This record gives sequence, structure tokens and C-alpha cells, in this order.
Amino acid sequence: MTDPNGPKDNPANDAEPVVSKPYIMPDDPEEGSVEALARELAEARDKTLRTLAEMENLRQRTRREVADSKVYGITGFARDVLDIADSLQRALDAVPVETRELADPMLKTLIEGVELTERSLLNALEKNGVRKFDPSGEKFNPNFQQAMYEVP
Repeated sequence: MTDPNGPKDNPANDAEPVVSKPYIMPDDPEEGSVEALARELAEARDKTLRTLAEMENLRQRTRREVADSKVYGITGFARDVLDIADSLQRALDAVPVETRELADPMLKTLIEGVELTERSLLNALEKNGVRKFDPSGEKFNPNFQQAMYEVP
């Protein structure tokens, strides 16, 4: 039988297959020393411990932030609602006592409705820890009071 690809004396057919050298990874134990592997292990352990510590700190910080937001979350809302309560009080103060007594029934009903709304709003705020206090005559405390203007 003859070879269909040509005569046997073709150098490509006679060549030995080339076997490449197996790839050696840089951190292959055959190439490195035991000390180098121990160093790499120590570095990996250190990175792992630092990452675990960082994650634990993140968990604790997140827990604190969630607790703070629950405690102080109402602050901004309460501040906005207090402006409404103050406006209701100013509306009631704008009607003199004599006018209230002599007013027609419709105006009396309106005044009573505003008073009821103010009381309801203040009760809702009190249920959520926001209480009304009168600091008149007391020394200014910046932790509980906000200076709106200065009077000599």
C-alpha cells in the first residue's frame, strides 16, 4: 500500500512530535521555596483577617446608623410640623378674646376647629416624643433652643 499523502521520505512525516514544557505557574512550589510559600500564606491570612475586621466594623457602624435613624428620624419631620403648629397658634392669637365672645356661630365654629386641630397636632407630636415647653425667663440653652433673633 502506498501512502496517499506522498512518499515516506517527507521530513514533515518523519519529525518527532514537539512536546512543550509544561507551564509552571509563578507560585508553583517547585519553583519557589518553602519560605516564599509561608510568606504568601501569611500575607493571605493577614489580608483575610483585615477584611473580616473591616466587615465587622461595617456591620457595627450600619447597626448604629440604623438605630440612630430610628431614634432621630422624626426630627426633620417634627421640625416641619412644628411650623404648622406655630401657625395655628398665631391664627388663634390673631383673633382677640372680645371678638371670639361676640362672634357669630360660624366664626366660633371655625375658631373651635382651629383649636381642635392644634390640640390634635400637639398630641400627635407628644406621642412621638416632641413636647412643647415654654423657656420664657430661662437662660438660653443652645441644646434645646434655636435663636431666631436677638433683642437687647
